[in-house]
Amino acid sequence: MNTSHSKGYVIALVGTLLWSATAVFIRYLNLEYKIPVLILAFWRDLFTAGIVFLAMALLKPSLIQKGFSHVRFFLGYGALLAVFNFLWTFSVFLNGAAISTVLAYSSAAFTAIFGWLLWREELHLPKIMAVVFSIIGCILVSGAHQVQQWTSNPIGILTGLLSGIAFAGYTLLGRLASQKRIPTPTVLGYTFLTAALLLLMANAFFPLKWIDSRNLLWLGNRWDGWMVLFLLALIPTIGGYGLYTFSLNFLPASIANLIATLEPSFTALQSYLLLGERFTSDQILGSVLILLGVILLRLNEIRQSNQERRTAYETTSSQTPVIRD
Repeated sequence: MNTSHSKGYVIALVGTLLWSATAVFIRYLNLEYKIPVLILAFWRDLFTAGIVFLAMALLKPSLIQKGFSHVRFFLGYGALLAVFNFLWTFSVFLNGAAISTVLAYSSAAFTAIFGWLLWREELHLPKIMAVVFSIIGCILVSGAHQVQQWTSNPIGILTGLLSGIAFAGYTLLGRLASQKRIPTPTVLGYTFLTAALLLLMANAFFPLKWIDSRNLLWLGNRWDGWMVLFLLALIPTIGGYGLYTFSLNFLPASIANLIATLEPSFTALQSYLLLGERFTSDQILGSVLILLGVILLRLNEIRQSNQERRTAYETTSSQTPVIRD
């Protein structure tokens, strides 16, 4: 058991480390190639879907067929993914890799609020504290408490916060996909394919001149840029998500979720080393508050899960007939 758990910890940590590089890849593509937001989001989603479908076709074609009965669900799921990928990519462009990742983690608080509104999930004290921490943290990280930030970067503030809300919706639909028992590769392939097609339509029919989204072949013959785009899909998107999902074979989901909260820290470190990004003291404090909120929610999930197991065990024990001599 200890060996199994140790393996799970290593796999989850490596998966989170790879996952955390997503914003760094996006920021590099923005700085080095000036690739527009919609075009980058489109190619990332298309490459991801293509790699996943190729893997399913070669290894287990039945996974592709399992998606045929969930077309309407994937349309909604993919549409939300397209919105999130656009908002988050745009946030990386405006706010930098580290700040955008931290703001996206405000989704944990929004998920708790949406769960309360939609499914009447109880808001215990830890959840309320997590929501308060996340809101204060978002204000500090985005600079919304400073008047000059609203003057110089209002779109960056709003985009960062909206990306957190969109990610919360994406997380809730992921929970629904799990309840429907749809295999993870099937979900990944179909949602990213749907998102790519929707982003293609957005590029074709609703070109945004202010981010120059009209030329899909923006990189032209710059094959190094195309390779970075491909690696963005392969390493952090598929590799990170795949290893994190694989770690669930060895660890409880609650523990794996706690390990995943290291993502903003990993992103901040990579952004500091590779891109030269810096946090102000207010942003460091805000990041700590957001992460505390996420950890509170994860610990609350562990507590509830343990309580449910104890209740189930006690119920089973009370129903077991006692054999007397």
